[in-house]
Amino acid sequence: MRLQLDTPLVSPQWLMENLNASNLVVLDATMLKVTSNVEKRSEKKQIKNARFVDIKYEFSNQNSTLPNTMLSESEFEKKAQALGINNDTAIVVYDDLGIYSAPRVWWMFRSMGHTNIAVLDGGFPAWSEAHYPVEKPTYRSIETGNFKANYRSEMFCNSDTVLQATGESSKAIFDARSKGRFDGVELEPRKEIRSGHIPSSKNIPFSTLQKEGRMIHKEELMNTFKDFTKDKEQLIFSCGSGITACILALAADISEIKNLTVYDGSWTDWGGNHELPIEN
Repeated sequence: MRLQLDTPLVSPQWLMENLNASNLVVLDATMLKVTSNVEKRSEKKQIKNARFVDIKYEFSNQNSTLPNTMLSESEFEKKAQALGINNDTAIVVYDDLGIYSAPRVWWMFRSMGHTNIAVLDGGFPAWSEAHYPVEKPTYRSIETGNFKANYRSEMFCNSDTVLQATGESSKAIFDARSKGRFDGVELEPRKEIRSGHIPSSKNIPFSTLQKEGRMIHKEELMNTFKDFTKDKEQLIFSCGSGITACILALAADISEIKNLTVYDGSWTDWGGNHELPIEN
């Protein structure tokens, strides 16, 4: 059986039922929150046969001064092939925090032209709670895949695009950080970064789109965006460093909203550039 994913979100039950599909690859995209003081957790477990995708050190540009920024098309292609990803691979990506960093990997692959990918709703906690098969991370030899990237540059943007959008009524900017960080009353975890938010941006904390680690229902997601997206030609998503902005992108995609882009570098880029305006 070969899978073709037609939804951006799949349930643990669905994944369990399709776990032996011949073209399925399950990716563990776990990364710690920037606010976490934990170096690593003991007794790490993963979904059976999952492969670890290292966002921080493998799937981010190590030459960038900003964290978690996108790889070049050629570099992404090589990294994906090393994970054993083929052009026809069906990817289900998850993380250990419910839904935190997995949407970043979902968005990156989609930006590289690979749409046969979905996020596991509830992530590892939901999988484990259902008593589905887990294992300790185990090294396995992986056959190099034939994945070919086809970069869609419009799915990521930079500060120039965002600055221009602040003065355009046809575009909307959304910030996934907490209300305290957005309002500038809570210090940024990166001490060198200013507090506040991008002018004209709206705050939708990513946590408000989830309940117990799962995405809220489609109708609720659609209502969240409803008042903000009328007459908008493009939605821009930002956060601290480009990770949780992809949760908003996932929510908008579930809501069937088109023309979405993620601000690569996000507030770390904007707040660290004193030439760019901020609001509190």
